Amino acid sequence: MSTAPLQIAYSPCPNDTFVFDAWAHGRVPGAPPLDVTFADIDVTNGMAERGEGDVLKVSYAVLPWILDEYALLPCGGALGRGCGPLVLTRDAVEPGALKGGTVAVPSERSTAYLLFRLWAADEVPGDVGEVVVLPFHEIMPAVRDGRVDAGLVIHEARFTYQEYGLHKAADMGEHWEHTTGLPIPLGAIVARRSLGTATLTELAEAARTSVRMAWEDPEASRPYVLEHAQEMDPAVADQHIGLYVNEFTADLGEDGVAAVRGLLTRAAAEGLVPPLRDEALAFPPPPA
Repeated sequence: MSTAPLQIAYSPCPNDTFVFDAWAHGRVPGAPPLDVTFADIDVTNGMAERGEGDVLKVSYAVLPWILDEYALLPCGGALGRGCGPLVLTRDAVEPGALKGGTVAVPSERSTAYLLFRLWAADEVPGDVGEVVVLPFHEIMPAVRDGRVDAGLVIHEARFTYQEYGLHKAADMGEHWEHTTGLPIPLGAIVARRSLGTATLTELAEAARTSVRMAWEDPEASRPYVLEHAQEMDPAVADQHIGLYVNEFTADLGEDGVAAVRGLLTRAAAEGLVPPLRDEALAFPPPPA
């Protein structure tokens, strides 16, 4: 493998820094050096759509637009159970009360948004009204202050929304798991197909090894995690890692691939994303 640094971009969230700590700091034997850019997933989604970067952490929702240029790695990402996005409201309400309401979301090119639209199609007769995109950190204050009727939140907001006096109207993950029996697909690791099959296979193994090294010695990653955790309480960072770094991070496996394909197939049927090609998720990817 070339020793030139790979251009990689992932979020400063604890799950990503935990996963990539060993690799980013040169502790994964034989892995190429990394030139790391920290960026929120909405930014990395845009990078992937523009073909920027060798390896990227992106939303599964953006895959239908980028899989001609990038291959899905079978490890390093985020799937799980009991870890889905939440719809929050200022007062306790039933989902049907959101009919015609204004809902703030962090992005319309996100897995959270796809899960939300699939949930609303089933649970909100007549559907919600206006969807507005707000930066993630503005969503809970906007709900609290009555500027929107509901907000779609992800990640650490699962643990902190009560501090804003908000109520959970629905859990998108619970709906997904109940209707499919599959884990919840959240964030993916993709790498440029032009790197070639051999290099892509080595990158997947490097990511998998980095995950396992983090599990074997969690304290080794703690300085890196907390340095980038945006003043997050260390206990919340630990909860975050425990929720989003699991067996699917080490290997998607059959259930993980089925979850990704199921999400994108259902979303395509609703007209939310383009349809997937049959071999789009295959790894190693077939020859061009």
